[in-house]
Amino acid sequence: MTATVTGPAAPAPASPTATPKSRKAGGGLARYIVVRALLIIPTIFILVTVVFFIMRATGDPITAALGGKLTPDQLAERIHQAGYDRPLIVQYFEYLGNVFTGNFGTTLSDNQPVTQVLLTYGAATLELAFYALIVAFIVGIPLGMVAAYFRDKGKDASLRIFAILCYATPVFFAGLLLKLIFSIWLNWLPVAGRASTSSELEMQTLPNKTGIYLIDAFQTGDPAVVGDVLIHAVLPAVTLGLLTAGVFLRLVRTNVIGTLSTDYVDAARSRGVSEYRLVRKHAYKPALIPIITVIGLQIAILLGGAVLTETTFEWKGLGFQLVHYLQARDFVAVQGMVALLAVIVALTNFIVDIIAALVDPRVRY
Repeated sequence: MTATVTGPAAPAPASPTATPKSRKAGGGLARYIVVRALLIIPTIFILVTVVFFIMRATGDPITAALGGKLTPDQLAERIHQAGYDRPLIVQYFEYLGNVFTGNFGTTLSDNQPVTQVLLTYGAATLELAFYALIVAFIVGIPLGMVAAYFRDKGKDASLRIFAILCYATPVFFAGLLLKLIFSIWLNWLPVAGRASTSSELEMQTLPNKTGIYLIDAFQTGDPAVVGDVLIHAVLPAVTLGLLTAGVFLRLVRTNVIGTLSTDYVDAARSRGVSEYRLVRKHAYKPALIPIITVIGLQIAILLGGAVLTETTFEWKGLGFQLVHYLQARDFVAVQGMVALLAVIVALTNFIVDIIAALVDPRVRY
């Protein structure tokens, strides 16, 4: 008889859901989120520090705001009461402590907490930024695909020039030009404001006002109020939105052209798939990934552009109020609002980075 030698049993195949690769992917994402979250703290710290020392380079806020309005004795008394006669480093650490507890100080010109100013006027700026992003997406993405489709042709050249004009033209100049054309010459759109007086009075009667006029207009249940709010938003939204639309147009064009040169697109083209379908189906989604990654930067640009846009169209948001405090030399208000906006930008960038990592794993590896 011949003995049969039995070897050790073969190991069972590992479950696909527990492979080292999948564990690495999950760990990579978690590690990326933790690192990005931890980086928010030094980012905010640096931004707040820079704002503090730049604003104090001109002296104490009391002297800047009230130097020509009070006698020397009254001025000295106000400075002492506010604590601005103490060493600068002591004021700095006290300011840091207040910032990290949510206290950004009190305005000198109208004696309001800066956080209350943000809540009062921030909704208007948020609404304008939302409208501007919609304009940027509607204009920038389709035109970027058209430019890629007609690469190196007349339409492509025209759209590239249009993109350069969009992000190179000063916001205030674009706003004044649009007002001149559509409000003064053609009389199609309102010159300024967020809504007409009658609509504002109707929204003021709401028990739960949000400060975002479009939401408040829908709460009134009056289509005329909704239409009035939207028509007032057209020119400010287009003015600010075109600034970002030019960036989106160039990004989409560049990435669609890059995607069209990949192997899988070449394979689809060899099977007779039309160029239009290749652009619309195959190259469109990959081209959106870079847009997600730059949205955080564009939010900062939109907030900066909102200062000039709101002033041009008398859109009473944070930018409009910031100019008012600068004219009043109320550096406490300016310092608090700029620091708070810096925090908003840092948090927005963190959220965008996480979305980009979820959409494209290459971001975190």
